Parts: sequence; structure tokens; C-alpha cells
Amino acid sequence: MRRLLAAAAAALSAAAFVVLPGHASAAPSPLPDFDFSACPAPPANADPGTWRCEAFVSQGVLTIGGREIPLGEMRLTFSEGKVAGKYAQVFGELRHDPARIRGTLGATMQLKYGGYSDFLSNDERRGELDLYAVLRHPLLPKGCTVGTLDAPLHSVVKDDPAVPFEVISQNPTTVKFGVVDTQLAFPRTTGCGRLAQVADHLLGLPSPSGANTFKQVTYVQFKPL
Repeated sequence: MRRLLAAAAAALSAAAFVVLPGHASAAPSPLPDFDFSACPAPPANADPGTWRCEAFVSQGVLTIGGREIPLGEMRLTFSEGKVAGKYAQVFGELRHDPARIRGTLGATMQLKYGGYSDFLSNDERRGELDLYAVLRHPLLPKGCTVGTLDAPLHSVVKDDPAVPFEVISQNPTTVKFGVVDTQLAFPRTTGCGRLAQVADHLLGLPSPSGANTFKQVTYVQFKPL
């Protein structure tokens, strides 16, 4: 086993899986295309005239320890309104294409929805979202992830002072803002088979809360339902 790990580590490091520091991706151009096709319908008992869909288009950057991974574009939709006079929300969809991990030959990371979200902002945070990350590489087995649907990563995002809230358009309502999570914790990989220790070592996992950063520059457009 030790010999296998040593050989695998050498192959991954030299050929394809070395994670090198990089720089954050640029924000998207000042008005991306918004897609409302995944907007969930209001519940049957929704208060009429109170529901709207929000379509997010974000550029994200994930830093694990000292390793920076530009995530590229992420799209998210959800609907919100009132039921019996109380706030309610329904999650729609998270879409994220696999993002290359810089300095590799084919290694990618793709974020998936982890089954929980709360986008009702307050003085403490802008929102919460459960995620897990799928890792893909020719030397890794299918099902290799950081976090899982049953044990997801829990991200609590706060406003990023570097990207203040801005109203881009009033008709349709479109806004821009930045969010950041500096408390996100990363466990060891799951489902990576014999190369789990290698993947953990090269990605610096586990990585505790306070050692990582998840940043997004986000455009949001609203559509009445």
C-alpha cells in the first residue's frame, strides 16, 4: 500500500494533479444573460402576487489553504414569496461546469447543490448554502468528492466590502454584489479509492475553518411569478 501511494503521488504530482497558486478570475461583463428556465413554481398555497424568481450569475474563487482555484461561472435560481403571510422560498437549481484546477492536466472541480439553502438575508449574513465538490481526473475513480450529499460543506456568505451592493437596472430589477465565506471548512476526500491520501495531500485536506476563502461576484435579476 505504501509503495502504491508513493508511486501514485509521484505520477499525480509530476503528470497531472499538482495544484499551483493562481489568480482570481475576472468578474463577468456588466450584464450577463439571465436564465429563468429553472425557476421553481410557487407552492399551491402561496399568497398571490408575492412571489418572484431570482436568477444568479456568479464568478467564484475558492482558496483552500494557500491554493487558489478559480471556479468560473456559477448559476443559481430560487423562488421566494409568502405563504399565509410568512416568508417562504423554494430552491431551483445550481449549475456549475467543471472548473480546471490550474497547473494540472485535466483535473477539475465541480460544485453541486448539497440539499439545503436559505437566502433570506439578515444583519449576520446574506445567505447559506450546502455544497459538495466533485473531483475528476483520469487517475481518480468516479464518485471522488470533497463533502457529499449526506455530509455537505456548509457555506455561510457575508457581504464582501470589496464589491459593494449596486443597482444595475430598475427594469428589470438587476443588482450586483460580492459575498465571501472565510469560515468554510473542508474535510478529507470521499470515494477516491486508493488515491484518497494522495488527493488529500495535494489539495491540503482536511483544511479547517479559518484557513479557506470562498468568494463570489454576483449579478442577480428578479422576475415576478
